[in-house]
Amino acid sequence: MSSLASNSEVVRKNVLNVHPSIAAWDLGRGESEILTLALEKPRTGVVLDDLQARKCAELFEIPLIGTLGLVVLAKRKGLITLAKPFIERLAAVGLYINPAILTRILVGVGETEEKNEEKS
Repeated sequence: MSSLASNSEVVRKNVLNVHPSIAAWDLGRGESEILTLALEKPRTGVVLDDLQARKCAELFEIPLIGTLGLVVLAKRKGLITLAKPFIERLAAVGLYINPAILTRILVGVGETEEKNEEKS
């Protein structure tokens, strides 16, 4: 079975100067640095959740995936059994997840969201 780790490369680098085209977007430091690194190394994908940073990546044709996309990918590759607990943990630490998108994701990976019915 393949794993995400065997199909990716994680590199830690410091960015001394954010690319001027990226700096013009006025993103956070982390988003600006990762997008600068991706511009320096074509076909490098990035993980971004910030909407403005995602728009910037799309403009520069930088391949991207969000955190939820990584969870879905892990589920589809069989690296995790259920996506919902991971998504709930992400929400618990502050990642905003649109309820309609959450439902679509869970249906897409074969997990249905339980209905909270009132019990008397």
